[in-house]
Amino acid sequence: MSAPVDLAHAPAAPTRSTGAPDPQWLAELHDDVVATSGETRTVLAPATGEPLHELPLSTPDDVADAFARTRLAHLAWARAGFAHRRKVLLRAHDLIVARREQFIDLVRIETGKSRGQAFEEVYQAAAAARYNALAARSVLRSRRVHSGAPTVIDARVRYRPRGVAGVITPWNFPLSLAAMDVMPALAAGCGVVQKADEQAALNILELRRALVDAGLPGDLWAVVTGDGATIGEAVTDRADVIAFTGSTATGRRIAAKAAERLVPASLELGGKNPLIVLDDVDPERAARQAAYACYSSMGQLCVSPERIYVQRGVADAFTEALVRTIEGLVIDPSPRSTGDVGTLTSHAQLDRVRGHLDDALAKGATVLAGGVHRPDLGPYAFEPTLLADVSPDMACFAEETFGAIVAISVVDDDDEAVLAANAGDYGLNAVVLSGSVPRARRVAAALETGSVNINEGYRGSFSSIAAPMGGSKQSGLGRRNGPDGLKRYVESVTIAAANGPIAPPNSAREWRRLEQPMLLLLRAQRALRRR
Repeated sequence: MSAPVDLAHAPAAPTRSTGAPDPQWLAELHDDVVATSGETRTVLAPATGEPLHELPLSTPDDVADAFARTRLAHLAWARAGFAHRRKVLLRAHDLIVARREQFIDLVRIETGKSRGQAFEEVYQAAAAARYNALAARSVLRSRRVHSGAPTVIDARVRYRPRGVAGVITPWNFPLSLAAMDVMPALAAGCGVVQKADEQAALNILELRRALVDAGLPGDLWAVVTGDGATIGEAVTDRADVIAFTGSTATGRRIAAKAAERLVPASLELGGKNPLIVLDDVDPERAARQAAYACYSSMGQLCVSPERIYVQRGVADAFTEALVRTIEGLVIDPSPRSTGDVGTLTSHAQLDRVRGHLDDALAKGATVLAGGVHRPDLGPYAFEPTLLADVSPDMACFAEETFGAIVAISVVDDDDEAVLAANAGDYGLNAVVLSGSVPRARRVAAALETGSVNINEGYRGSFSSIAAPMGGSKQSGLGRRNGPDGLKRYVESVTIAAANGPIAPPNSAREWRRLEQPMLLLLRAQRALRRR
């Protein structure tokens, strides 16, 4: 068990009445950014469009300094061992839970999410801390393996932390995505230099503060900010291993840079996720499941469905129920709201959504629900939108919208649904809604995606911290979470020792004498099915 967490020195929470950050707390948090330029960037609150705070900006020299200090801290952290790292991460778990209201507030004021969808992030961050604290030793401990010549060679595998991880995360799920990349790096014995997206840097800085309060050396996790083209590249140019979440276009550039330096990179990229509705569903229940999956966080989630394929036998009933469900969603981006959905996060997101909608309508698409900008509710508020008659010449047909627009199409059977779902360049997540889980599993097995959720949109796989998460095709390389998420931060080292009663051959005569016994050994291992 970890020691009790002392909350006496917890930083002040954002002001409860307005949702605005406490100025003193904000100044202290800004001090944790590695930034010496003196320049700042104004971050706007999605709920109001008004300035939220002035974020300090880093320079490439700041990034270099962060890596230097983190490398030094990493040496002691790697030597500290699993038990010490476990204790720190479990204390961090307890702090995240204890400070949940503060984190919920931060997620809401920086991203415009509803309370429930902000709580998802807190839950996920705590779960990531707990899993990696408890799993690291069993996944990464040194272990003996079968050697090619038993009794002659003893072979063991150990894992060495790669050094300093360069982590780049986006604004849309700032707390959970940071935790899912940073926690395993720390548990594996690495240091971290993280490039935080300016829109949601406060969440990352506050998560870092919780880790430091739990006993993490301050220099072990450095946070830098600034333009991706300069600061992000400065991070990837120095990192010993890269963890990136973002667009496919940027991911390709990072992959090319990593290949030049021969450093590993895990990349979770874009998606155009399908949702399949089989003809054995309860239409009302399926509509509620689909609406949450598609419009949680206003669709600004890489694993959210953007295209629905409903089988003809239930198409009318499901579509009618889905339209009613969407029209019943309460939109309220205010920090203290209890609405079902919040708002788009920025003017850029609003422009992208409106651009896809205008393009689709100009080319013949039909709005079944939503499709209206709601400045009366907030500057970036937009009604969750369902489109029919979407064709391949429309931008929203195959491009990721990343917000509030979903297209629905009718298919005849399971095979047509699978073919439609597998079409396209992406393969991140898929959803199958069915009254029969065995039937849904058969459909899921044919889908070309990194994860499939049955009768649930994304939370089943997203919350399964012990299971790998990632994409296929243009949706990325590598996996976060689970043993795979830990192993991306280590190098495997094989240590073999010749210490048996029989020495390996070192001359032609010794080879001739041992050739037949070695053939017998191969046949015996085959008969015993020894690996």
